[in-house]
Amino acid sequence: MAFGGDFEDDNDSMSDINMTPLVDVMLVLLIIFIIAVPVITHSVKVDLPRADNTVNEIKPETVNLSIAADGKIHWNETTISDEELQVRLTAEASKQPQPEIHIRGDRKVEYEHVMSVMASVQRAGILKLGFVSEPRR
Repeated sequence: MAFGGDFEDDNDSMSDINMTPLVDVMLVLLIIFIIAVPVITHSVKVDLPRADNTVNEIKPETVNLSIAADGKIHWNETTISDEELQVRLTAEASKQPQPEIHIRGDRKVEYEHVMSVMASVQRAGILKLGFVSEPRR
């Protein structure tokens, strides 16, 4: 037998591994995987819809309030009174999303008129208020 060590006097002992059974097992496994993989990955072709992950933002409208040098208030080109300003601002505050209010004050208008319009915007509950100015040259 080839199992013996130093107990046998046979010098023809086998010192390497027989690769034939290992190759046979590997070929059988390869054939099994070649046959099984197409069965496992078989699927039905479906034309899936495309998804878009951009946020649909509803841009709020912008209301331009201009205050002339004499203190008159203009709502997007229309002259209005202080009482009408408060009514319109209250109506705009109830909209979703709320509009942005841009105040354009004349260079020579008194500060009191601008503060009055700002207070009206705050009383109405509008959250976005901005000032428009011209950059220096």
